[in-house]
Amino acid sequence: MKRSAYLALASVGIVVSGGTLLWGQSAENSVVEADHAECAYFGPKRAQFTETVLSAARRLRDPLAQQTEEVVARLGGLAGTQDFVPGGSRTNSSLKGSGSGNLIDKHIFGVLQSKGIEPAARTNDYEFIRRITLDLTGRVPKPERVTAFVSDADPDKRAKYVDELLGSSEWTDKWTMFFGDLYRNTDQIRATNTLRRAEGREAFYNWIYNSLKDGKPYNRMAFELITAEGQNSWTQGELNWQVGNRTTGGPVQDHYDQMAAATMETFLGNSHFNCIVCHNGRGHVDTLSLWGKSASRMQAYGFAAFFAQTTFVQQPRAERPDPNIYYWTVGLNRQGTYALNTTTGNRPPRQPIGSMRVVTPVYPFGDGLTANGGESPRAAAARLVTTDFNFARATVNYIWKELMVRGLVEPVNQMDPDRLDPDNPPPAPWTLQPSNAALLRDLAQDFIDNGYNLKSLMRRIATSDAYQLSARYSGQWNSAWDNLHARRLVKRLWAEEVYDAIAQTSNIPGPVTMAITTRVPNGAVAQTRVVQNAMQTTSPASRGAAAAFLNPFYPGDREDAERRRDGSDQQALTLMNNNFVMTRTRATAAGSLLQRNINKTDRELIDTLYLAVLSRLPDESERATAGTALTSGNRQQSAENLLWSLYNKVDFFFNY
Repeated sequence: MKRSAYLALASVGIVVSGGTLLWGQSAENSVVEADHAECAYFGPKRAQFTETVLSAARRLRDPLAQQTEEVVARLGGLAGTQDFVPGGSRTNSSLKGSGSGNLIDKHIFGVLQSKGIEPAARTNDYEFIRRITLDLTGRVPKPERVTAFVSDADPDKRAKYVDELLGSSEWTDKWTMFFGDLYRNTDQIRATNTLRRAEGREAFYNWIYNSLKDGKPYNRMAFELITAEGQNSWTQGELNWQVGNRTTGGPVQDHYDQMAAATMETFLGNSHFNCIVCHNGRGHVDTLSLWGKSASRMQAYGFAAFFAQTTFVQQPRAERPDPNIYYWTVGLNRQGTYALNTTTGNRPPRQPIGSMRVVTPVYPFGDGLTANGGESPRAAAARLVTTDFNFARATVNYIWKELMVRGLVEPVNQMDPDRLDPDNPPPAPWTLQPSNAALLRDLAQDFIDNGYNLKSLMRRIATSDAYQLSARYSGQWNSAWDNLHARRLVKRLWAEEVYDAIAQTSNIPGPVTMAITTRVPNGAVAQTRVVQNAMQTTSPASRGAAAAFLNPFYPGDREDAERRRDGSDQQALTLMNNNFVMTRTRATAAGSLLQRNINKTDRELIDTLYLAVLSRLPDESERATAGTALTSGNRQQSAENLLWSLYNKVDFFFNY
């Protein structure tokens, strides 16, 4: 049983574990030497920015289409077929957008119809409840909730269940993790030797968590992060956003540049701005961004100047006299300016331009927008960013990607401001950047109209027919349709989702102990906090012993390593052999799933395990195979092997 389960796992390939990208050699696409070797575009991360390799890079790092085909092939015709659901799913017909009243469906199915593409059928109730529970909360549904949901005859049950999840504490856990990734909340930023320490990390986590729990509008969250000032980053969590953007090894302008670049990427999805802070766009980002190819370094100076009155000061704690243990004050120096007077640092020299020696804050998008009378420059920057329509576009795109697997603009942090508006398309040979520009426009406007409410945005997406399509496709799939959302694209679970699903379904908790204070100079042990779920941990650096299981699933480090969903051999070996899994497949563990059900009949035991672990019942072939295994040899050992094999099935660690 174990060997066959392993072979099934390995045959899926767990996607791609590595590969080499070869650069195109055509004159049009070749990479040339640059004036500034420190620029990320020409450095080790150039593959993230180069259109020449974007398609190949996606197939290696996030191979959604290939992955979908492989996972669906492994699933075969089992639980996903419409007639598998006992009695037939009561919501199994695909409306295909007609009369749904959802602006998403109008755009998605309108495009599909115009191209003559038939969308996939609607997914069944078993798959839907597992999909949406993972997407919104990072948990798998409990078996009794699955049974109740499938049996429910209410035609509005899916929308009602979405609201149930949006109102749960688990929703707050999942999206605190998501925004912790986006805001890079971790103990230290090694590249700049900036220490938030455990206290700062915890404070930042609590600020994100409480902002989401209280339903704070997202434009307000962004405004507070950009403008944050205060005396103690260990008690005022929002200060830690700007603390993470400070830069060492150069003049103060390096701080201002990085604050501006981080603001642009995080809230406007524009990572190319970081290139423009070093040099004019022409000759550097010509093939990447229509906006960027004509953007000037002076424009970048203008936005960085909004941050020129910001100060960072280390403040040692009185009760901890060690000067190496400190929190941060983020303040305001009203005399601060962005001066053109540097020859050293992390960026190329900043020198006077004619008689200009100090840069005036000017927003790079718009007609000379700057601070209003009496408004601090950083508050002006926050106002201009959060009222920019592209702020709504970027936010929608981030959330869309997390729920729909592929963003309307990919990569999500490389939005081109001059290629987003369907009412003002770019000149040839440039094309609109979003796969559905009208949808991105209208969904962004809907987000604004609903008060930048994240839950309303997620509800809009999750209740659309487009979200509810099956990953299976009855006809011949064309890879050119990958970004049109004619089917569900699958995704491997987050590291935290895999961990929590095993703990939940086995009924053997997996508490995680985190250090929440800095070790004090006199040798006293740092304080700790225990959480019951990996999704409740505050950062990848805070997971202690649980990290040995989590790290092979690429949770990222919130600095250099991004969270990833691709696979590896180590993931397969972890699921097969890690003690966290092995101890949860023991029938002797008190209160465990197996211990509580081992004395049931074979059919009842098999159905119980499938429903708990995979959120579905087995088909008859699976039931027969499992039944034969249970009657061969020691029943307890066979039951343990069955549970182990379910944790190694592709439909356990993929969301489809």
